[in-house]
Amino acid sequence: MPSLELFKEIIATYQRHGWELKRILIKPDTRPSTRNGLKDAELFSEAILSDAEFDALWFARPSEGGREAWELRLVAENPYALFAAFEPDEMEEEREEARLEMEHKMREQAGSGSVPPAVAGG
Repeated sequence: MPSLELFKEIIATYQRHGWELKRILIKPDTRPSTRNGLKDAELFSEAILSDAEFDALWFARPSEGGREAWELRLVAENPYALFAAFEPDEMEEEREEARLEMEHKMREQAGSGSVPPAVAGG
């Protein structure tokens, strides 16, 4: 189970590079150990908290050509993330469908126990 410190460390790293935390995916057994910290920490204040089968963080930031980049980062010691860039005219429904597919891929990787040590691009 990841510690609150690991959540904070990952968030701080992404924020230093211009990413904004948008969503927190959290397993039910992780929630009790992080509840007070998640509720109280400034780092989590604007993010949407959702139950999930794995612990992960969604980040977004502007990208080249008016696009918006989204990255789903597994909360684990070994960095693993999935990335997508959305066109400015892409409908929110299409974006959400792509994000759900990324969550599905992350769930498969996290559940298999074979999360690669490198960041995956998309």
